[in-house]
Amino acid sequence: MAAAPSSSTATTFRRWLLLLPFPFLFFVLARAQLPGTWDVVVENAGIASMHTAVTRFNTVVLLDRTNIGPTRKMLRKGHCRNDRYDVVLKHDCYAHSVLLDLATYRIRPLTILTDTWCSSGQFLPDGTLLHTGGDLDGLRKIRKFEPCDPSGSCDWVELDDVALAEGRWYSTNQILPDGSVVVVGGRAANTVEYYPPRRGGAVSLPFLAEAEDRQMDNLYPYVHLLPNGYLFIFANDRAVSFDHVASKIVMQYPPLDGGPRNYPSAGSSAMLALDGDYSTAVIVVCGGAQYGAFIERSTDTPAHGSCGRIVATRPDPVWEMEDMPFGRIMGDMVMLPTGDVLVINGAQAGTQGFEMGSNPCLYPLLYRPDQPVGLRFMTLNPGTVPRMYHSTANLLPDGRVLIAGSNPHYFYKFEAEYPTELRIEAFSPEYLSPDRANIRPVIEGIPETVRYGEAFDVVVSVTLPVVGIVEVNLGSAPFATHSFSQGQRLVKLAVAPTAPAGDGRYKISCTAPPNGKVAPPGYYMAFAVNQGVPSVARWIHLVS
Repeated sequence: MAAAPSSSTATTFRRWLLLLPFPFLFFVLARAQLPGTWDVVVENAGIASMHTAVTRFNTVVLLDRTNIGPTRKMLRKGHCRNDRYDVVLKHDCYAHSVLLDLATYRIRPLTILTDTWCSSGQFLPDGTLLHTGGDLDGLRKIRKFEPCDPSGSCDWVELDDVALAEGRWYSTNQILPDGSVVVVGGRAANTVEYYPPRRGGAVSLPFLAEAEDRQMDNLYPYVHLLPNGYLFIFANDRAVSFDHVASKIVMQYPPLDGGPRNYPSAGSSAMLALDGDYSTAVIVVCGGAQYGAFIERSTDTPAHGSCGRIVATRPDPVWEMEDMPFGRIMGDMVMLPTGDVLVINGAQAGTQGFEMGSNPCLYPLLYRPDQPVGLRFMTLNPGTVPRMYHSTANLLPDGRVLIAGSNPHYFYKFEAEYPTELRIEAFSPEYLSPDRANIRPVIEGIPETVRYGEAFDVVVSVTLPVVGIVEVNLGSAPFATHSFSQGQRLVKLAVAPTAPAGDGRYKISCTAPPNGKVAPPGYYMAFAVNQGVPSVARWIHLVS
């Protein structure tokens, strides 16, 4: 056995590391087995997904725009799209949406008729995916996808009896406590409206116009439903609290330093897990492009890596600032079942837009909210596939994160520095490593439906004896697009101490969220979390 290095040798090695160029230093760290693993789960999805959502049937809906020209997946015979206004394919037999079965990784083509470029979406309380807006003939369109068992033939339905009051391109959707959906903003649409439509149609929101600058930067606003029922709406470098019932702003937050954060200068945002008495909501906004990069079409202007964190429910909120290890634009923030946040995808220079990003950021980061400033970010094992403009990231029921898309070109282009990407990957956080398998819980019993405030039991089995309390956390299924997961939410339930139930099984007594402000009605992934290791989720239906 080799002798351990002397303290002087170790000190010399540490000093040598500090003198290394920064990129090479992280190459060394990568070789030192940083946490997390990557797998390509689909070699060819047929389309590059700019919009992605996971359904309660453990399938994944992937969407691109319809006027992209030929993809690599054909529609079923007799289901071609005819559009005399399409400048590329007036008779289009290529799929622009597909359904991925997570059990088999099979891809089934779906038929979408109107253009979904830079559109928005949200799941309704019954599990139907509502999809709104887009470009051209999709500007005011409302569509629905009612998920089915993977063996079924469910497909997109374009609604003809209802339309958006205003055209919505680059807007954001958020489900509300009563199960309706608010649609916020969009290009040249400084308003909000609702589905089902409310009397009066669109409601003016001057804040969005005030947040618009020469390069827009108020598009795809970050919208979070706070547990007090108000909406936290962030655009450019500022935010407001909006009362959607009275249609008025109830609070203006201080500006966030560091420049614009929304499209086309996009960073990302997440609301941290709700727990305790559910009275506190903390919002995090990270990354973004330097102002002017979009106007100048600069591909090499470094992105910034600053993050702001604010307690949005305080009467006197202020931003707490910290820096990520990397500057990053177009990154996705994914709420993990544990309450940590995964930051993944994106680039280190340029801005959002076709041919406008460079220097892929291949290193994911783990944001640990409970750590002090300066210790919250952990660098994870890097991937090898650049995920640039039009990439997505979604939490899966088994705890992995599905990574799809990347097409920084107007059409599909496979011979390029950053080619159109049809591969789908899964990133496995460290909690899925084999050495933690013995403490990973398995949900043996859980109700399919729970009501607000209802007490119910969850039965789990664990190989090794449970030490401490097993959490039960509800994760929503958001609509991921353009570096923001619309409707993303994690709610930690109130639980009693874990009680042995014999044969390696344990009973967890839980209480459902108190109301739709804390958790809007709908289907959630229910995870049991033991010592930071989540189970495979079971879908439950939260109803009033």
